[in-house]
Amino acid sequence: MLASVAVIGLAACGGGERPRTELQAAQINTIGVNAYLWRAALDTVSFAPLASADSNGGVIVTDWYANPSNPEERVKMTITILDQDLRADALRVAATRQVAQSGNWVDAPVQAATVQKLEDIILTKARDLRRKALAS
Repeated sequence: MLASVAVIGLAACGGGERPRTELQAAQINTIGVNAYLWRAALDTVSFAPLASADSNGGVIVTDWYANPSNPEERVKMTITILDQDLRADALRVAATRQVAQSGNWVDAPVQAATVQKLEDIILTKARDLRRKALAS
């Protein structure tokens, strides 16, 4: 409500050009979470099959993915977007890794750097999407 009042108030200021504000870019969404983070997260994990995606709750879950060059290992990811603002703490990535041993999948540790790298990739893509949207 507050966002729409601010946009209407700015639109009434006159001038032929639409106003561009941080409020518009950060908080006006048609989904329940930050649209830039959502799109960037989907793009980043697009190599893996999706198990579920809930844009209102902000949760993306992939199914197991095994890199064809290393079929003895597979990963599953859960990305959670916690806020409508584009901030680093609005994103959480969790990964589960399994390795094949004697014909069975066995849980294996995931390096913290791997999860951090995924978060960094998503945040960078989200910022790029936001920058492009503000420029157009």
